[in-house]
Amino acid sequence: MEAANLTVAATGVSLPLGSEAGSFSPSPGGVIGSTPGGAALPGREPPFSVFTVLVVTLLVLLIAATFLWNLLVLVTILRVRAFHRVPHNLVASTAVSDVLVAALVMPLSLVSELSAGRRWLLGRSLCHVWISFDVLCCTASIWNVAAIALDRYWTITRHLQYTLRTRRRASALMIALTWALSALIALAPLLFGWGEAYDPRRQRCQVSQEPSYAVFSTCGAFYLPLGVVLFVYWKIYKAAKFRFGRRRGAVLPLPATVQAPHEAEMVFTARRPVVAFQMSGDSWREQKEKRAAVMVGILIGVFVLCWIPFFLAELISPLCACSLPPIWKSIFLWLGYSNSFFNPLIYTAFNKNYNNAFKSLFSRQR
Repeated sequence: MEAANLTVAATGVSLPLGSEAGSFSPSPGGVIGSTPGGAALPGREPPFSVFTVLVVTLLVLLIAATFLWNLLVLVTILRVRAFHRVPHNLVASTAVSDVLVAALVMPLSLVSELSAGRRWLLGRSLCHVWISFDVLCCTASIWNVAAIALDRYWTITRHLQYTLRTRRRASALMIALTWALSALIALAPLLFGWGEAYDPRRQRCQVSQEPSYAVFSTCGAFYLPLGVVLFVYWKIYKAAKFRFGRRRGAVLPLPATVQAPHEAEMVFTARRPVVAFQMSGDSWREQKEKRAAVMVGILIGVFVLCWIPFFLAELISPLCACSLPPIWKSIFLWLGYSNSFFNPLIYTAFNKNYNNAFKSLFSRQR
């Protein structure tokens, strides 16, 4: 996914340049690298900018935090035997894609952004490798979010038919399809000659701008999983609302003479012909499912907010033969990358087992 435009010189850093070096700046003299009057001094490199150094520092911290947090999730899943099952294998697949984004994609994207004139100086072969991993890992990360949403949907709506064995098979199939589809989208330009990522004349490295590939890649990598997760979460919300309402209507308390202290009551449920002792309010299972539904909702919401600006630009630009200002390309690109940082934060924040596993892991290291 196309890196945008920051520039670093031998003695300074400047942000941003246009599609050609120096063709765009949001102010007459550019954001950085100009004299107070608005024109760079001849024969001199632009001076350092505190703002640019701050931005680069924040991006480096984002890369490091994304890599370390997803790596921690992976190590925890591998070391804790209780996590060797669904849905943690889906979480592990997401963490793998996000670790690869942080390790292979984001650093080279930052290097590209910092090169003078945003030129790609690392050669054609490495350009193809970088673009392929960029599309592969980001697409896999997006589809893994869709897989987690689907698993949660089936757990809530088909909890009797969706047995552990069925769930294990379904999750394995979703993981395989996620990575296969991601590989197809990433390698299509190389396999079928669908546009060229590297421009040797301008020394540019970017995702193929062929209009037909732009439609295929954006739909397969974003708009299709977006439709899936929005539909699934709407169904989750409806199913959870109906199910919890029906449960409350099926609970019939016995007369007050059998009431226990602290508002606990003997209840007879329509689902199971047995008398059970239950605290008033939501059951443990209901609370767990509500928490999981909220987690999926936040995961989907953050995913949409992070990626939709970038994919709107990626779809529209090749079709209308127009281009966004490079500063907005940079913002949209790194906003999308940041989704790989938010993913592990969200699905661990709503699962106390991960928090306990983290504490146990660090206490053992001591």
